[in-house]
Amino acid sequence: MVMNRRTFSATLVAGVATSILAGSHTTRAQTAPKVRNVVLVHGAYADGSCWSEVVGQLQQAGLNATVVQHPLTTLEAGVEATRRAIALQDGPTVLVGHSFAGMIVSEAGMDPKVSSLVYVAARAPDAGEDYTALAKTFAAPPASAGLVWSEGYGKLGEEAFLRDFAGDIPREKARILYAVQGPISDKLFTGKTTQAAWRSKPSWYAVSTEDRTINPDLERFMAKRMNAKTIEVKASHLSLISHPHEIAALISQAAAQRDWLGQQRLAASRRLDAAASGRATGLNR
Repeated sequence: MVMNRRTFSATLVAGVATSILAGSHTTRAQTAPKVRNVVLVHGAYADGSCWSEVVGQLQQAGLNATVVQHPLTTLEAGVEATRRAIALQDGPTVLVGHSFAGMIVSEAGMDPKVSSLVYVAARAPDAGEDYTALAKTFAAPPASAGLVWSEGYGKLGEEAFLRDFAGDIPREKARILYAVQGPISDKLFTGKTTQAAWRSKPSWYAVSTEDRTINPDLERFMAKRMNAKTIEVKASHLSLISHPHEIAALISQAAAQRDWLGQQRLAASRRLDAAASGRATGLNR
């Protein structure tokens, strides 16, 4: 086939553009960073030590685990502490939250470094949603009746903690957890998330089927709404302590994929590549 100068120039430009795009997305596919970092956030009536056994499992799997110690005063303070921890990570990061910390994960999870989210028996309201109102559409869990307040701070009473919060933990260990529980401010549960990271990032959820602190059916509802990859663990609210292997395995699944945002950019690049290739084919006709 003989081409005139104009046709040759157009074909050459299209071919160069296609080669550049193809080389670009191939390079990104080869260099997309693996997820090595995990940031874990504790919920109410606890502190960062509740993640200890899961952290050990993650470290054995070669993951870099960081636990956030937040003050249990306000949602905003928890988000701020979590953002500081994320800022210290050297690459893509899985963000994990237990219980109340699900709200922190939903807010702080919008950080570009966060590649995926893991919720462990956790709250997961939508942006601006009143979680308390949502929870009232399900049967009230027993633990809430065991809160004892003093001078603006609350703790679970011992019997409620042992029976309704840590029901499948050996009593001797549960009493230690009760002794070190973090008191919550009366402002902690009044905050609302302004963003829902689970709407734009891949999410995992561990439902505790024997939970007496968050209704298991509410957990299932939130997991289904976020289209999370979900497991059910026959555990109390503290599945991260009674079933650390299962929870660590779920987190490892979230970390096993490469940078999700990088994958999205790669997919977009491939679509551009295909479009450019189609234009080049049209010019050659």
